[in-house]
Amino acid sequence: MENFETIDISEITLNPFTKIGKEWMLITAKNNNAVNTMTASWGGLGVMWGKNVAFIGIRPQRYTKQFIDNTDTFSLCFFDEKYKNTLSYLGTVSGKDENKIEKSGLTLNTYNDIPFFEESNCFITCKKLYAQELQSKCFIDNTLDNKWYENKDYHTIYFGEITNIVKHI
Repeated sequence: MENFETIDISEITLNPFTKIGKEWMLITAKNNNAVNTMTASWGGLGVMWGKNVAFIGIRPQRYTKQFIDNTDTFSLCFFDEKYKNTLSYLGTVSGKDENKIEKSGLTLNTYNDIPFFEESNCFITCKKLYAQELQSKCFIDNTLDNKWYENKDYHTIYFGEITNIVKHI
């Protein structure tokens, strides 16, 4: 943790379109003494209900979903490009089937009891505010429903208040 410093939200320089959509992030949560993580390329940062928030989407079949559902906090970790293969592995293997965190070679740590990875160049801690499953009837553009939800396995969207932004120094 000595290689990290908390920064004010006004100092954040990451571009969410690049960091999330192209380079990906890890969503990580703790349930009792167990931790699980998943790679995500959908989500965002913004303002909602007068709070700085992150929003993420998790499909029902993802093992990480039960971790997010059973905790009040989670982290979003961002990495340098050299970790792309590791993030790909963490996005395709289930923590239900093997200890993928250990096999990934990443170093798990906690910040205010919220898990994160030491190799990240920046991480955001969040406190859950809201969760709701997407619904077919709410799509205005039905092509999205048809394209992304052929199996009707709709994401649950979570809004988390950003509690800390921590960058590697």
